[in-house]
Amino acid sequence: MTLDRFAEFDAEPEEGEVIDGELAVTDDVLVKAFALGPDATIDPHEHDDATNVFHVVRGEVTVQQEDREEAIAAPGVVLNERGQAHGAHNHTDGVVVLTASLCPLPGQ
Repeated sequence: MTLDRFAEFDAEPEEGEVIDGELAVTDDVLVKAFALGPDATIDPHEHDDATNVFHVVRGEVTVQQEDREEAIAAPGVVLNERGQAHGAHNHTDGVVVLTASLCPLPGQ
């Protein structure tokens, strides 16, 4: 057994596919991992009551915030403020992996 919760997230998505998994869930935080195949997208969305932080751990992903886009290469960290629309797209030929921390959990 390991303390590393990311160690068991082993995903190799196909083109256009997003695979996700929960790494940690408590009363006040959610941490998910996302693997994006080539040309895969996490559609823009927002969390009115929570901050969302992306940690890019593999590859290069294009992050959208409101009307702005920027390519972020691993290792990279992106802060998505409460209520700020954000999403991600893999414009590369490889797999991109990022985690997303959401806190506090909406409704907390």
